[in-house]
Amino acid sequence: MNNRTKLKALFGMIVICLFLYAPLGAAASGKAVSTPQKREGHCIQVLDKGKWAPDTYKSIQNLIDKHGAGSTGYDPKRKPYVVFDWDHTSIMNDTEEALFLYQIDHLAYNMQPDEFYEVIKKNVPNGPFSHEFKNLQGDAVTLKEIAEDLKRDYEFLYSNYNGMNGKERLETLHSTDQFKDFKAKMYFLYEAIGETYGVEIGYPWVLYLFANMSTEEVQQLAEASNDYNLGAEMASVTLISPGAMLGKAGTVQVTYTTGLRLASEIANLMHTFMENGIDVYVISASMEEVVEVFSSNPKYGYNLPKENVFGMRLKKKEGITQAEYEDNWPITAREGKVEVIEHAISKTRGGYGPIFVAGDSSTDYEMLTIKSLKLGLIINRLKTGDIGKLAKTAAERMGKNNPKYVLQGRNENTGLWIPTEYTIKLGSNEEKLLANP
Repeated sequence: MNNRTKLKALFGMIVICLFLYAPLGAAASGKAVSTPQKREGHCIQVLDKGKWAPDTYKSIQNLIDKHGAGSTGYDPKRKPYVVFDWDHTSIMNDTEEALFLYQIDHLAYNMQPDEFYEVIKKNVPNGPFSHEFKNLQGDAVTLKEIAEDLKRDYEFLYSNYNGMNGKERLETLHSTDQFKDFKAKMYFLYEAIGETYGVEIGYPWVLYLFANMSTEEVQQLAEASNDYNLGAEMASVTLISPGAMLGKAGTVQVTYTTGLRLASEIANLMHTFMENGIDVYVISASMEEVVEVFSSNPKYGYNLPKENVFGMRLKKKEGITQAEYEDNWPITAREGKVEVIEHAISKTRGGYGPIFVAGDSSTDYEMLTIKSLKLGLIINRLKTGDIGKLAKTAAERMGKNNPKYVLQGRNENTGLWIPTEYTIKLGSNEEKLLANP
């Protein structure tokens, strides 16, 4: 082979390597951001530094180097894998909560008033909610009281909205006291159920509102909500129900956040893992079909296989969603996430667990402490509780070699990451490392 032929062959190998890997870096941020390197016959995609905290970046890249396809002990028949939480970890804010509000604003329900009334009470104990959920008159609020008010509001909206059984446009109904009362009391009820009764009751409850919809209808609604909320302002909004609509629950006040944002660094990390022969899974406490839209639709940049996405599941009857949780499927929070790992992932792979887990809250604690873990990434939301303990452990190991846990900060005012372990809370400009004791 003469020199010209050798050069042409070498150039061809380089072009093939770049062709295969450059698009995956581009998927996360719109341009080629990761530089492929050749190591022992493998094209190795290096993690883009983006807005990673430097020590966190170093620890994750070291993990990839040690366990990825370019490492000496890599076995393609026993590929390592990693697990990500979705809400507040792989994106900014909560896709299910954003969709819940989008449903309210668009009256996107497929239930007649009597059925709606039964669904909003489903599996929720009778009696008052916890002490912090009082009305502005200072009285405790019970499920029966607020459900009666919501039934009254929904009957009015159902009989007047041209998307249901009436003739009025949505914009017209938004200005009515009935809609304002409905929105405030629906979100109040959602918060009250979750805080009073925990994930076992609160997490499935919000999904029951998809009753009588097909999977396609749910996913179309989720995509519309994603697109709307990705363009919405990152803000805190306080609602007060109208004084003219006291009803049985009285006047209630509730605060929620608006806006969603993509996390391009997470998308790039997922792609980098996959291009280094490490499989990627998502386990979310949101509905599985809803998370699939975000994680698998190419326009959002994550591009994960749908079969690698796990979440909450409702029963289906002839393809139609029922207001009942799926039998023999765990609530995918806390221990339920580990159950999914053990029974839906590990069992199919010979019994071994993930080497890396990413999460943001105490509902991720159990999978962040799974025995097989080599490194845990905590998106720093300045939380207390179990996740706060892991965040403290990560903070104590900052700047040291071989940490078990690492932190990543963000600016909640913009919804974007910042290159530090510290986080800026919404409405503040102060960087903080840990929650106040």
